Amino acid sequence: MRTVARSSAVLALVLTATLGLSGVARPQGSVTLVAFSSGFSAPVDIASTSDGRLYVVEQGGRIKVVEPDGTVSGELLNISGRVLSGGEQGLLGLAFAPDYSSTGRFFVYYTRPDGNNQLSRFGPAPGTAGVSETPILTLPHPTFSNHNGGDLNFGRDGYLYVSVGDGGGSNDPNNNAQNRESLLGKILRLDVGRDDFPTDAARNYGIPPSNPFVGRAGADEVWALGLRNPWRFSFDSSTGHMYIGDVGQGAREEIDFQRATSAGGENYGWRCFEGSRQN
Repeated sequence: MRTVARSSAVLALVLTATLGLSGVARPQGSVTLVAFSSGFSAPVDIASTSDGRLYVVEQGGRIKVVEPDGTVSGELLNISGRVLSGGEQGLLGLAFAPDYSSTGRFFVYYTRPDGNNQLSRFGPAPGTAGVSETPILTLPHPTFSNHNGGDLNFGRDGYLYVSVGDGGGSNDPNNNAQNRESLLGKILRLDVGRDDFPTDAARNYGIPPSNPFVGRAGADEVWALGLRNPWRFSFDSSTGHMYIGDVGQGAREEIDFQRATSAGGENYGWRCFEGSRQN
């Protein structure tokens, strides 16, 4: 699973781990953190490529390149002028396309100056040394600035999975997470692997035909619902199982588990439940 950077000063490698859960037998050993690379401003995500490089996402709008020896060698992207950053807003997620080594394409999720969240594809700009942006999906985020979600991961099926918060506010006041027609409070599953989708200024993707609400009530993009602020999620690289970290409101923090064999459509309970606690 992908490691998420939490410190503004240091990325750390966990060499050995100990479970410190009450009432659980503790294996021998200890948690040891070793400084690997430093000099980052509000790092919120980290991804890697097959050449051993790490890419650190800074909330303010930059993605920095870290060489295998820990040296920061430059920037993959700087869109700080397009990003509204602060609190829970900013440049929030990064995923490299499965064919990145040949296409140079990657996807990011960020908060726009108008407060809405943007999923975009970046890739080499023809005839230049820079990259160009192709908007994929704009997610309206009215009223509140929190609960943006923002993580991106490609599944084994080649589709892009996107975590989206419920739109903010206490107790999901607009009931977005339980509304199958809303894209808020969801995990989305999109086909972004081609260039010939019907497109407009805010959408450039296809719908996987096996998505759970295709042909029935509910937005075609939705893969799972009932989430408050799924800030980070990961696929287990050996099993394909999905683990979703959903930020709790005041009483419970939640980790949701979805098997690799899932057909989608799971409802993880928010706002009816906060973890195991019924609201």
